[in-house]
Amino acid sequence: MAERLVGRPAPDFTLETANGDGKDFGKVSLSDYRGKWLVLYFYPLDFTFVCPTEITALSEAADTFKGLNTEVLGVSVDSKHSHRAWINTPKNDNGLGQLNHPLGADITKQVARDYGVLIEEEGIALRGLFIIDPDGELKYQVVNHNDVGRSVEETLRVLQALQSGGLCPMNWKAGDKHLVAK
Repeated sequence: MAERLVGRPAPDFTLETANGDGKDFGKVSLSDYRGKWLVLYFYPLDFTFVCPTEITALSEAADTFKGLNTEVLGVSVDSKHSHRAWINTPKNDNGLGQLNHPLGADITKQVARDYGVLIEEEGIALRGLFIIDPDGELKYQVVNHNDVGRSVEETLRVLQALQSGGLCPMNWKAGDKHLVAK
């Protein structure tokens, strides 16, 4: 049985990255995001078919996330060199093009394992998405089968609900009223 992560400190990590510009490499740690919200998402592999739809959609929503004091970090078990090659591959050749967020290289698979999304026998991650608050607490997780992409709209809805500080009923959207505890 998987260990519960929501409501606890997010598992720490340090990853090498390919920056979204397709030129530079970097390194990020969970501590780099203190004081901001983080959408941390895992995907199975570079140069696959569902993944670019999610990665580019999250990249296109970068301004909306930034307006919500939120950074985005994608992670797979591929190397930073593979990430950079994929970013530099044209979209019409199954590439990503430039991104507005980095891609982390979890080649040891430890971060995917720590977040409970590693398929050990295949050596790849499930589509896991985690929202971590500015204090490092994991507030939300969703894990999909690798055949099904996630929703940027739902990620933003949940992020806004978490940031609202109130009790949010089903289908709550920014601007809706909170529930009142009786």
